[in-house]
Amino acid sequence: MSYDIHFLSRDEGQSWGDVLEAAEAKAGNNDPIPAELLEAWQRIVPQARVLLGNVDITEYEQESRDLSHSDTGIDLSVFGDEVSITVPYWHTGDRAAAVLGKLFALSAVVEKETGLTAYDPQVEIPLAETSPDQAMSIMSGVTTDLRNRYGG
Repeated sequence: MSYDIHFLSRDEGQSWGDVLEAAEAKAGNNDPIPAELLEAWQRIVPQARVLLGNVDITEYEQESRDLSHSDTGIDLSVFGDEVSITVPYWHTGDRAAAVLGKLFALSAVVEKETGLTAYDPQVEIPLAETSPDQAMSIMSGVTTDLRNRYGG
C-alpha cells in the first residue's frame, strides 16, 4: 500500500474521473516512452538527486524508467506515457511531514518538466490543491492503522 500521485493531462472541461478512466484504459499497453517524456526524464533525474540525495535508477529499454530512494521509499516511475510517484505507508508524525515535503517538491519538478498535472487520488484533487496537513494526516493515519493491524 502506498500514497500515490499520478501525473495526468486534462483537457478543458474534462473531469478528473474521465481522465483517470482514460489512463486506466491505456495502462499496461507496453508502449515505448514518448520522446518528450524521455527528454523530461533526463532533466528530472539530476533535480531529484539534489532533492533526495542518492537514488537508484532502473531503465528498461524504451518502455520504463524508475527512480527510487531507499531512505524514504519514494519511487518515481515512467511506464510508457504513465508517470507516477509512490511512497509506502511507513511514516508517521514529523517523519511523514518530511517525506511528504520531498514528495511535494519532486512532484513540482515532474510537473514543471513534463507539463502534466500531479493528481492526488487519496483526496481526488490535484496535488497543488492538497494541503500538506491533509496529506500528512492520511499518511500517518494509514501507517498507524497498518501497524496496529499487522505489527511493525
